[in-house]
Amino acid sequence: MKNNTYIFALLITMLGVVLMSVETLLIKMTNISGLTYSFYIGILMFISLNAVLLKDGIKNTINIYKDNLRIILISGLLMGLANMFFINSVKHTSIANAVIIISSAPLFATLFAYLFYKEKPQKNIFIASIFIFIGLIIIFSKQISSGNLLGDSLALLCAMSFSLNFMVMSKHTSVNRFAVLAFAGVCITLMSLLFIQSYTVDTTSMYILLIAGLLISPFSRIFVLIGTKTLPASEISLLTILETILAPIWAWIFISEIPVSTTIFGGLVILATLIINSLYLIKISKKKALI
Repeated sequence: MKNNTYIFALLITMLGVVLMSVETLLIKMTNISGLTYSFYIGILMFISLNAVLLKDGIKNTINIYKDNLRIILISGLLMGLANMFFINSVKHTSIANAVIIISSAPLFATLFAYLFYKEKPQKNIFIASIFIFIGLIIIFSKQISSGNLLGDSLALLCAMSFSLNFMVMSKHTSVNRFAVLAFAGVCITLMSLLFIQSYTVDTTSMYILLIAGLLISPFSRIFVLIGTKTLPASEISLLTILETILAPIWAWIFISEIPVSTTIFGGLVILATLIINSLYLIKISKKKALI
């Protein structure tokens, strides 16, 4: 029975990660600006995720928000920022650059945990961070020389925002993740309002927005959240690397976007580091389980 539960968690998490990798392609395929996309996707996320919460009744949904309002506001804002930076990053740089830079989030998570909670990083995390930093330097070297830093810089800000949110949520595990993501949708829409120049959406982009906002974006995260209830963090980290690998492949197949050599080389350094570190953590956790 336990084995069946583990396999289900593994498959549902993989499905969530695959859907997340498709989301990146959908953003790129729209004919609207990142800000216009953000405005509408925030509304759709809020609707779809609250629809999931409301299945247990209006009273329970209100209590979910009331019981952890402060953390939902903080985490929702950080998640909203991360999504805003991510969407606009994809619009201003290659998909490969965006997802590989965002995969450096563990480096920032370690840094923030040390700065805010004085958590000393383990030796393997410290070594991994050095290699991730080297990979980032390689990727950014091309953009610095061409003067096109906006997209990659937004991806870096996304990784930092995501890491801050991960740090907050790791300290408040009882907070409802759906409520956080729903409020993140509100933040995305409100932040977009400050800079948006056009609300006009063509038919193709509207269909993509509906698919992404009502299905792909919320359910990909729901599936991963279901997996986290059974799978250890080390295995979740390894599975999420799948998104970093798949997203550039979808871009190459469907929109003929081929990464430049610096992105491939720097990406390989980061991916290899993340995979080796995740496998190491899995090995350590299995040893501890046997003791």
